[in-house]
Amino acid sequence: MTVTCGIDWASDHHDVALIDHEGTSVYAINPMAAARYRDRHTVTRKKSDHLDAMVLANILRTDKAAHRALPDDSELARAIAVLARAQQDAVWDRTQAGNKLRSHLREYLPSLLATFQHNREGISSNVARVLLAAAPTPEQAAKLTRAQLRSLLKRAGRQRGIEAEAERLRDALRIPQMRQPPQVEQAMGRQAIALLRQLDAACTSVDDLAEATVESFDTHPDAEIITSFPGLGALTGARVLAEIGDDRSRFTDARGLKAFAGAAPVTRASGRSLAVMARRVKNQRLASVGYVWAFASLTSSPGARAHYDRRRADGDRHTAAQRNLFNRMLGCLHHCLTKRTRYDELTAFPAPSTPQLTIAA
Repeated sequence: MTVTCGIDWASDHHDVALIDHEGTSVYAINPMAAARYRDRHTVTRKKSDHLDAMVLANILRTDKAAHRALPDDSELARAIAVLARAQQDAVWDRTQAGNKLRSHLREYLPSLLATFQHNREGISSNVARVLLAAAPTPEQAAKLTRAQLRSLLKRAGRQRGIEAEAERLRDALRIPQMRQPPQVEQAMGRQAIALLRQLDAACTSVDDLAEATVESFDTHPDAEIITSFPGLGALTGARVLAEIGDDRSRFTDARGLKAFAGAAPVTRASGRSLAVMARRVKNQRLASVGYVWAFASLTSSPGARAHYDRRRADGDRHTAAQRNLFNRMLGCLHHCLTKRTRYDELTAFPAPSTPQLTIAA
């Protein structure tokens, strides 16, 4: 086989592409795998560009079957991957910005944190951000009137229970608390506004990218099959599709998909020693959405709930039971995408057969 090697040198990493005579097969070689192959040619652990080039050139010549070509995903699938990963990054940025602001408010305005501690979004909610922008210091927050609070609630999008919520906020923001010196409070208020701008930008990015991701995902042929699974909505389904792609030749069986997602365990055996451990080398993004998928399926699928409870009864911890359920769901997903069929609860989790009792006459 004639192989053409293309190397793109960079200061922090190098990109290497090996293409056959047809110009279609591109193989991505893991740097750790390349390091292992290097040991086959030298025992002195030396490293040079010439040696690395020779190693890469021989990898496919000798062990092509052990490596996999890059998936040939459609243009739409690649676009969904860009949007879904960007939206996930924006969510992580929002969390980081929220944590920074929460840590800062704890130093001089803890009453605002206590006011929204039971809110699902906490300080990232629209009401909390609008309120903090209007009154970034304890003195300003305590002076807010009922009319001003009602106006702020409406500006944040609140439509019901405005009177009761305004009264609750007014009482909560006037609770006596330890205060910083006036000039220090003013300075910390300015810093809070700066952190709030970062949080606002992250929240806006999350919403915009989520809308674009769902819009693109809904036009994909696999969207109907993926969202037929319990616990998978349009956004989480887009994240799953972004990582597995739509090239069905990428995973020849469900085992490969499960290993790629980190749901399948790793068995290490040597002599009389046998250890089964969780897989650490995996697609982190797919594994992340897998835990969300498994957790959400517990309330929408009786079979998933029974499977999880059975694993817990057998001694699995919560994380291990969820990972096992994710492993089961991935097998079903691979089957449904291959056969082009929607998810069926009875097929995925068939009812256990009841043994019949035979009475001798």
